[in-house]
Amino acid sequence: MATETIDLLVNGGKATAGPPLGPKLGPTGIPVNKVVEAINEKTKEMNGMQVPVKVHIDISDKSFEIEIGTPPTAALIKKELGIQKASGKAQTEMVADIPIDNIIKIAKIKIDRLNASDLKAACIEIIGTCTSMGIEVEGLMPKDAIKAVKDGKFDGKISGKVALVEHSAAELKAKQVELQADIAEHRAEEAADAAEAAAEKEAEKPAEGADSGEKKEEVKPAEGAKPEAKKE
Repeated sequence: MATETIDLLVNGGKATAGPPLGPKLGPTGIPVNKVVEAINEKTKEMNGMQVPVKVHIDISDKSFEIEIGTPPTAALIKKELGIQKASGKAQTEMVADIPIDNIIKIAKIKIDRLNASDLKAACIEIIGTCTSMGIEVEGLMPKDAIKAVKDGKFDGKISGKVALVEHSAAELKAKQVELQADIAEHRAEEAADAAEAAAEKEAEKPAEGADSGEKKEEVKPAEGAKPEAKKE
């Protein structure tokens, strides 16, 4: 079976028959509109992102398969939250709070690339990435969020029985500002504690040239012992 593979970079959920798709797919003889439809269906959760796509074409019967590449999980999390970087101290300084709705959205995008048996397991993997990024989930520390998922707290949304909520950028930003204030307060407390410790350590040092206040005990020669001769 002779096959041909065409590599493309498309706008998630918004591919068209125009460039770059049309000019590359036209000469192969496959129905471009059907390819566009298939790509948009597979990339609809990646709206606004540049998505790598491979179109595998069977030359003999003009059938095709779509293979969608996905960005790293951390990149998808940053995009959802609108942040540039993760926390440098993930265990103590949380930089953002991501809703479970966004976790589920990312899990749907990545599920084919994860070692997950179902969407629930995929969500747990995505939350695991939040652990190393210093990102809360629904106001919970990642380990607590994972437990909540396992306990079934979000089963309705994961199963699709409860509709996902689209959280606004302003809403997500407000939580980030709150967390940044917490970080600033935490760092100020650390700096104050360090300064106090340094001051205490400095106060314990004797002043330069000052008498320590301790008198050295004079050592007397033993009774009957001859005094030590002075060295020339």
